[in-house]
Amino acid sequence: MPSRKPTVAAVERVSSDYHYSKISLMGIGKERDYFIENLATLLASGMDVSVAIEAIKGGIRSKTMKEIIGQVKDAVDSGSTLWRALEATQLLSGPVISLVRLGEESGQLSANLTVIVNQQRKDRLFRSKVRSAMLYPALVIIIGIVVSLGISWFILPRLSTVFSSLHVTLPLITRVMIAVGAWVGQYGSLVIPLLLLVLIVVWYILFVFHPTKHVGQRLLFALPGVGRLIQEVELARFGYVLGTLLDAGLTVPKSMRSLRDTTELKFYQSFYENLRQGVEEGNSFQKCFVAFGSTDQLIPPPIQQMMMAAERSGILASTLLKIGETFEDRAETTTKNLSVLIEPVLLALIWVGVVAVAMAVILPVYSILGGLNRM
Repeated sequence: MPSRKPTVAAVERVSSDYHYSKISLMGIGKERDYFIENLATLLASGMDVSVAIEAIKGGIRSKTMKEIIGQVKDAVDSGSTLWRALEATQLLSGPVISLVRLGEESGQLSANLTVIVNQQRKDRLFRSKVRSAMLYPALVIIIGIVVSLGISWFILPRLSTVFSSLHVTLPLITRVMIAVGAWVGQYGSLVIPLLLLVLIVVWYILFVFHPTKHVGQRLLFALPGVGRLIQEVELARFGYVLGTLLDAGLTVPKSMRSLRDTTELKFYQSFYENLRQGVEEGNSFQKCFVAFGSTDQLIPPPIQQMMMAAERSGILASTLLKIGETFEDRAETTTKNLSVLIEPVLLALIWVGVVAVAMAVILPVYSILGGLNRM
């Protein structure tokens, strides 16, 4: 599709009318994806940009998104290019805007929009793989904590009262249980809510709070199995996003910036930023890999060798796409295997807790029965 030269009035209007902050754009992610997906489909069918935008606007529910689309349409009708109108809204990231601009200038707008759609779909897929793998063990651990707190708070204090009144020598495990039950019965109303609050705060600091969430990410990356899955998902994203953007015509630095923005892992963000800066300075991937000290922990040496060979032979984009496909398949397999491996470990931990409580209750009963038989 040929690009249109924007008029001065249209450009000034775009620059002055759009003042959407990041806060005002929160919560419209799904409708943003809906807009891009439908725009790519309609443009591929031969529809004009302005008509396509107007058609999409009718299916949008968010008031903010409707305002954005309406102003984009007004700017396009006034002679502005689509990429400039979208850039002013801050609706899309810089590299995505670069793809839209490149598509308009080369007449491949619908194709580049399709690339954006596929990239967003893959990114959602990669995120869901990690979340689905962590959901089951997290759920079991939460249930285990709740059950343990319930036993400690409601059952152990009552059992400790019963066993304390018996004039028999109690086993060590029962004496420990009595001590715990008595302590929880006395201080449980204060300690248990405080413990839950501490757990919530620690979880927030490690996995939500932006300045410190890299610590929790590092802890997950160090866990056997989980770290491997995270690396495979990230390498699948690395190969697919970088390969797709390079294949679409973006430069390596712009592609690396987009890749950096798609990942939530701080240490990979730092790695991608170092690669981007190194490439901008004219260095090869080989020099960039050597300059970054922990490259081998993030990208396996064989993958590094493949990228360096592909860079020299001029087939970097296709090689990266193959890397993405390979690690996407590996991540799928690891996700299934991880659930199978974690399940018996969690069940074993629960079994140990149940057996400990059962022994603490049953052993004194045997002592009492033995005393009755000797009478």
